[in-house]
Amino acid sequence: MKQQGFTLIELMIVIAILGILAAIAIPTYQDYIIRAKVSEGVNVMSNAKASVADYYQVHTAWPADNTEAGVSTIVTTYVSSLAVTNGVITAAIKTANVGMDSGSTLSLILSPQAATGAVGWTCKSTASPTSGTKYAPSSCR
Repeated sequence: MKQQGFTLIELMIVIAILGILAAIAIPTYQDYIIRAKVSEGVNVMSNAKASVADYYQVHTAWPADNTEAGVSTIVTTYVSSLAVTNGVITAAIKTANVGMDSGSTLSLILSPQAATGAVGWTCKSTASPTSGTKYAPSSCR
């Protein structure tokens, strides 16, 4: 009677392959989770975008601050502040809460451009260290 099964070498090869896959997948998954948390900044900024655009349509000038824009400073689990300065909207991200290194900073910045009948927006991000911009939404990198 012949016994069947896996040899020790075959099992070790499978374990090594699983280890390599885990070494690749875990950091990628962690980056994905951080990006998802940072994207809350864009959601918070969307209300301010509408307020700034409305203000511009009425006054043909950009609001100087949050009060003129009719926007409150919003603080959430992942956003530490929301500021409007001459129409430019800045959301500061709580880097410790999203899982970035302590001491790092990340801000998402929306800049308005007046267009015929509408307001266009350009998004960018600033980070310290600069490698932190990889966590910003793709439209802001």
